[in-house]
Amino acid sequence: MGVKSIISGTGSYLPEKILTNADLEKMVDTSDEWIIQRSGIKERHIAADGQTTSDMAIIAARRAMEAANISADQINAIIVATTTPDKTFPAVAVHVQSALGIPHCPAFDVQAVCSGFMYALATADAYIKSGMASTVLVIGAEKMSSIIDWSDRTTCVLFADGAGAVVLEARDAKDDEGLEGQGVLSTHLYANGDGKDLLCTTGGPSCTGDVGFLTMQGKEVFKFAVKYLSEIVGEVLAKNRIHPDQIDWLVPHQANIRIIESTAKKLDMPMDKVVVTIDRHGNTSAASIPLALDEAVRDGRIKRGQLVLMEAMGGGFTWGAVLARF
Repeated sequence: MGVKSIISGTGSYLPEKILTNADLEKMVDTSDEWIIQRSGIKERHIAADGQTTSDMAIIAARRAMEAANISADQINAIIVATTTPDKTFPAVAVHVQSALGIPHCPAFDVQAVCSGFMYALATADAYIKSGMASTVLVIGAEKMSSIIDWSDRTTCVLFADGAGAVVLEARDAKDDEGLEGQGVLSTHLYANGDGKDLLCTTGGPSCTGDVGFLTMQGKEVFKFAVKYLSEIVGEVLAKNRIHPDQIDWLVPHQANIRIIESTAKKLDMPMDKVVVTIDRHGNTSAASIPLALDEAVRDGRIKRGQLVLMEAMGGGFTWGAVLARF
């Protein structure tokens, strides 16, 4: 009998400030119609001045811990997915550890941009299955507004801020449970560095000494996203020997409604089985999947025992998927 990882609680946080498409029309040459047609976004949340990524991560983490009914002294690893840490170092994870009073344990950040939460969740799953940890706090948190050029109408309309978290706990795995057993069933991670210049920032500590601004070649990124996400969804189905209609919910990275619809079409899945938050959240990078997951859990859509497929692609390029029975 082995060990498996159970998602025992979810939590999230969105900043109070809401920036609408009408607000953006006053800032750059754009329109509500153009933004919705290209992305599906109607509004997004923007962090307050002085509000950091760790501030948001701490609130989301606390809510996930409350949902899981666990205390700080039960956590023995913290993994934060973020592209926008408070500082170059230390990691956001240690800020979370200190604020929540979590005992000495591994605490670190992973950086895979929009796929970051998939990378963090897969790492946490590996920690649990290897016996290195029994309760892992996994967070996706971003202040994307801090690396946006607000005069660039192609990017400033897309990105936003927020944080989401899950608690992953070890449970004994019964040999006969298979696909029916609760917990993480499979994780799939990839990267292709040849795409490193298609979605990136203009700066960084070792090249310019500043963080720079986000730049994106939208058409190329869209093309690769559709290709890679289609491939990885097929891989998840094959790995687990399941048919698309066995999946109860698709929780995709919220980058573009057309990419989400393309993935749903690949699965022959109606959109009412897809968790969509992009219209209200925008693209929150590594925070988007845990934000969407928490919303659907708390409003009662995602129920215990249901099969959930999460997938994302981000700059680098990186992409990944996780299949779990919630």
